[in-house]
Amino acid sequence: MAERQTVVIVGGGFAGFTAARTLARITRGTAEIILINPTDYFLYLPLLPEVAAGILDPRKVAIPLSGNCPGVRHLLASVDSVDIENRRLTCTDPEGETREIGYDRLVLAVGSVNKLLPIPGVADHAHGFRSVGEALYLRDHLIRQIELADAADDPEERAARCTFVVVGAGYTGTEVAAQGQLLTRDARRHRPGLSDQPLRWILADLAPRILPELDEHLSRTAHRTLVKRGMEIRTGTSVSEATAEGVKLSDGEFVPTRSLIWCVGVRPDPFVESLGLPTEKGRLLTDEYLNVPGHPEIFACGDAAAVPDLTRPGEYTTMTAQHAQRQGKRVAHNVAASLGRGRRKPYKHSDLGFVVDLGGVKAAANPLGVPLSGIVAKAVTRGYHLLALPGGRARIAGNWLLDAVLPRQTVQLDLVHGSAVPLAGTTPERPQDPTG
Repeated sequence: MAERQTVVIVGGGFAGFTAARTLARITRGTAEIILINPTDYFLYLPLLPEVAAGILDPRKVAIPLSGNCPGVRHLLASVDSVDIENRRLTCTDPEGETREIGYDRLVLAVGSVNKLLPIPGVADHAHGFRSVGEALYLRDHLIRQIELADAADDPEERAARCTFVVVGAGYTGTEVAAQGQLLTRDARRHRPGLSDQPLRWILADLAPRILPELDEHLSRTAHRTLVKRGMEIRTGTSVSEATAEGVKLSDGEFVPTRSLIWCVGVRPDPFVESLGLPTEKGRLLTDEYLNVPGHPEIFACGDAAAVPDLTRPGEYTTMTAQHAQRQGKRVAHNVAASLGRGRRKPYKHSDLGFVVDLGGVKAAANPLGVPLSGIVAKAVTRGYHLLALPGGRARIAGNWLLDAVLPRQTVQLDLVHGSAVPLAGTTPERPQDPTG
């Protein structure tokens, strides 16, 4: 009887989580599948802005790996290095214990991290938004600013604490700004002393329009909705300096604020560069079968992989959850094919459209290219997320229902201490071009 092959999957995001679940169903125990991830859950990132807004319980968007990946062995650890020649990797668990693991097939799905730029003060004064911890921290911070503004005697301090700057008007930044604005409005409503104090929200991006990577209809709909709520949208603008007292915009204006929310974007996990394999702008190069050229035992998918886009010859697939999830499924089938189960196929996927939640009953969507806005788009948006979620749908639907009929709780969870700022990232990188 042939010895069971070992497949190691590094990363439990959209790509890695989907790959592990799919491969387990295909192999049915004939292969040992090990999923290495530093958390014991898969995070459904698109709903994280609703966690920050207090609409969803954070546990609802954290899908446990145990119970949702039957037939998969989960190791709570981070991979430190890979010995490609000997097919072994080294990983470290949360308590500092190191171990080596051998593999027959390796799937790299390490994802992405916050993108930092060499702007003075950003690493010290900006709030990141890539994890449950950062979302909860931001929620506490926003509520605290309203509470401190209510207690302030100085009008200038009160105005600064009621001013919020979001840098990066992509998918995440736009949703964070939309949800955050509504959260601070709710928090102010319970503070009679702030009834006459305006809330100032600024959404800035160097691009010529918000949501620059998405369809122009989504961009126009989101722009119109946010401006109607009183949000200031600054296109062609970024931050040139951040301080404890405020931020200086690239147009020269200094904005007094205690809240700089950094949503500029993401970049591939720096771990990819340590492998010594060919990369493209920090992403591991693969062929159309998600195989690393010259290494038939190594596969890559998701944000950290530069996968040829067969629908746009000469380009690579974009760093979206939609691609990551589908690449995870395809890589599972191709890994199974390399083990003698089925035939490998190239990855090919055309965008099915995107959805953007703008808070309240507002949203923008273009499913299959059909432009939608308002409450219809909201229904489509929530329906899409429920279908995409691998578990916990009833709990999330329940949270949405409660939010619709009950007032929001604007109370801190005591996560903000002193001036700590949880902007996760490494050494700031230089922008690729003048537009960032």
